[in-house]
Amino acid sequence: MHLTGKPRGVLHCIIGLFCRVESLIFYGEEVYMNQDQIVENLIKLDDTVEDFTVTFSGKASKKVDGLYKPEGHEILIHNKNHASDNALMYTAIHEFAHHIQFTTSPKPVSSKSHTTFYWNILHRLLNKAEELGIYKNIFETEAEFVKLTKEIKEKYLHENGKLMKDFGQLIARAYELCMEYHTSFDDYMDRVLGLHRATAKKIMKFHTQDLNPEIGYENMKTVAAISDDDVRGLAQEAFLEGQSPDMVKEQFTSRELPDSRLEWLQQERERLAQSLEKLTIKLASVEQQINDFS
Repeated sequence: MHLTGKPRGVLHCIIGLFCRVESLIFYGEEVYMNQDQIVENLIKLDDTVEDFTVTFSGKASKKVDGLYKPEGHEILIHNKNHASDNALMYTAIHEFAHHIQFTTSPKPVSSKSHTTFYWNILHRLLNKAEELGIYKNIFETEAEFVKLTKEIKEKYLHENGKLMKDFGQLIARAYELCMEYHTSFDDYMDRVLGLHRATAKKIMKFHTQDLNPEIGYENMKTVAAISDDDVRGLAQEAFLEGQSPDMVKEQFTSRELPDSRLEWLQQERERLAQSLEKLTIKLASVEQQINDFS
């Protein structure tokens, strides 16, 4: 059937409406946010940071959704990579975390910038963004994710934690028997069970410290390594409250960083001076041994 001008315009309107509905169905929303709105939202997450800019590349990238340029404090986002404002906001927060990392870290940030220090910053920003409604956590709203999360936690993470705690109890029993028979616990672990003695002692702590298996095996290892009883209890509670492994590690197990860049430089100078002194002594010793051969 041939359509003349007016019906053709109606048809184009219908096609346009269909495309808009299709976008809503598959992506939930389109991208409407501009750079200024992104900056405004990021400042709501932390208004104490140094000045920064957000730039849309206007392009799509097969490599990354965005990147941070520390020299100019610029967050670059490949906005054509994103199908929704929510996805765009996640990338912006990810790069904003790098801005905070580079501008607040007392020591220089290396090329391997995705450190525990970084992930702790990112996860705290995401939590705050969710509280403020700036970012929506799809993992807690989509039924398929909710169901999958429940299954993984209950059937695997919790059960694995319980299994390893029970295993720790058996290892503790093995230790008691070795003491009773005046024989080597390390030898029993290494040669009989084929389990490294150091690993066995770590697993035994799951039982002796009465850790909560609901935090999962990997997180139990983190908590068990903390010697102070009170701090260990706080770390376990943080896991149970839903904090990420990097958040807990940064708060309870990381070495305390100096308060300023100058203090870090002074500590680094002292460390290098001590290393240089040791190396100088070692070099003199090696040279003397070489001379002894001549």
